[in-house]
Amino acid sequence: MTYYKVQRPQGVSVAVTDLGGDGPVVVLLHGLAGSSQELLPTANALDGYRVLLLDQRGHGLSSRIPEDLSRTAFAGDVIAVLEELVPGRRATLVGQSMGAHTAFLAAASRPDLVEGLVMLEGHVAGNEDLIEADGIGRYFASWPVPFKDEAAAREFLGNDLIVDAWIADLQPTEDGLIPRFDAAVMQRTIEAVHEPRWVQWEALKVPTLAIFAKHGMFSEADKDELIRRRPRTDRIDLVGGSHDAHLDAFDLWVDALRDWLSGNRPCSSGASSLTEASAYCAPGLEQADPQEEFLDGA
Repeated sequence: MTYYKVQRPQGVSVAVTDLGGDGPVVVLLHGLAGSSQELLPTANALDGYRVLLLDQRGHGLSSRIPEDLSRTAFAGDVIAVLEELVPGRRATLVGQSMGAHTAFLAAASRPDLVEGLVMLEGHVAGNEDLIEADGIGRYFASWPVPFKDEAAAREFLGNDLIVDAWIADLQPTEDGLIPRFDAAVMQRTIEAVHEPRWVQWEALKVPTLAIFAKHGMFSEADKDELIRRRPRTDRIDLVGGSHDAHLDAFDLWVDALRDWLSGNRPCSSGASSLTEASAYCAPGLEQADPQEEFLDGA
C-alpha cells in the first residue's frame, strides 16, 4: 500500500491510496462527507485489480477548504490522478453517491482514460430544492465539535454504519476530535451536484452500471428515468441496503461489482432492472453488449 499526494491548481492536494498490483485499474470514490477509508473493505475485496482510493477535495486527507468546488474541479482531480499514477492505462471508475457523480463526470469528459463506470446510489438529475442542500450544511454545522472523545461523538451522531465511518475519520486535535471536512464546503459541494447533467449523461460513451439499493434515496421513477435517458446502461437493484449500501449491504454490493468488472453483464441491460444482484446471463448465453453498438456509432 502506497500513499500519494497529487498536486492540483491553487495549492490543492489530493490524497490517494494505491493498493498496488498489475491488474486492471479501478478507482474508488466515496460520497459526501466521507473518505477513502470507508471504501477500503471494497478495495480489499477486489483481488486481481490495482485499486486506487481517492480522498476527494474537501474530504479526508486532501485539502480541507479548497477554493474551487466546481464539479469540473472534482472530475479534474480524478483525471490528474490517472494521468500521474497510471499513465497510459484506462481505469474503471467506481463511486458512491457524490463520488458516483464525480466518476460519471470524469468518464464523460475523458472517455479515453476510462474503460468502465459503476455508480452506486448515484444520479445525474440534480435537485432544484435548495433547501435540501442548505439542510445538509446546517446539519454538519450543528455538530458540537470538537468532540471530547469517540463516545461523545457517538452519543450525538448515533449508531448507523455511516456514523462508524464518520467517527473512524475524526481528526485528533489538542482540543478534541473534529471532522476532516468543513460544513460550508459540504454545502457548496452538494449544491453543485444538484445541478442537472442530462446532456453529459446522454452523451456518455463508456460501459456503465447503475446500482441502486432497496432502501436507497431514489424513487422508482428516478431510476427508470436514468435508464430511459440512456438505455445502454446496465442496472442492478440490490435486494437490500440503504443509500450507504457499500456499508450495510456489503456482500450484495461487492458481488455485483465483482461480477460486472469480470465481464458478467446483466441479461436485462437497458430499461429493465434486476431484482437479484446475482441474476446474470449464463456463460455462453450472454446477450451482445449494447455498449459496443453505442461506441461503434459514436
